[in-house]
Amino acid sequence: MNISIGTNSLNSIVATIANDSGKAENLKAKLSNRQASDEELMEACKSFEAYLLEQVFEHMKKTIPESEDENPYLDQFGGILYQEYAKKISDNQSLGIAGMLYEAMKRNT
Repeated sequence: MNISIGTNSLNSIVATIANDSGKAENLKAKLSNRQASDEELMEACKSFEAYLLEQVFEHMKKTIPESEDENPYLDQFGGILYQEYAKKISDNQSLGIAGMLYEAMKRNT
């Protein structure tokens, strides 16, 4: 398993996720734009981190066995909840994925 962060591995990650959603296609366009300002680049990296976390949350939810007393609101609005959790984690730079992506992309330009 290769965990290196570089242009090729980043592009392959984005390409893999791009099949999943139109959001990823927008992120890919932002990330591949070499003329982006530092703020735009960091925002794109944070958006990518948030999207990645959102996908992790969604897949984690599938591993939890369903129970009879399941909350109907969580079924209806769970996706929005996970989206907000992912955005907050990314904004607080708790994991640091966005920072690593940003630094790797700045080195390669």
